[in-house]
Amino acid sequence: MPEEKQEHAIEVHLDRLLEERGMTLTELANRVGVTHVNLSILKNGRARAVRFTTLSRICEVLECQPGDLLSYRPR
Repeated sequence: MPEEKQEHAIEVHLDRLLEERGMTLTELANRVGVTHVNLSILKNGRARAVRFTTLSRICEVLECQPGDLLSYRPR
């Protein structure tokens, strides 16, 4: 049975945070300890889940709060 595509209402602001800090996605991936591909999936809003450990590390490296990275936009 094919997997259903489920839309979500979470927006990811990784592009803005990276630009504000003058950091590339590759640099962030290296500093966080995840693959560039996994961060790209998150950045493009296609992630289905994110580990709290990864989210914590992203916030630590970018010196931000989870709310700076993610927001909820009702559909």
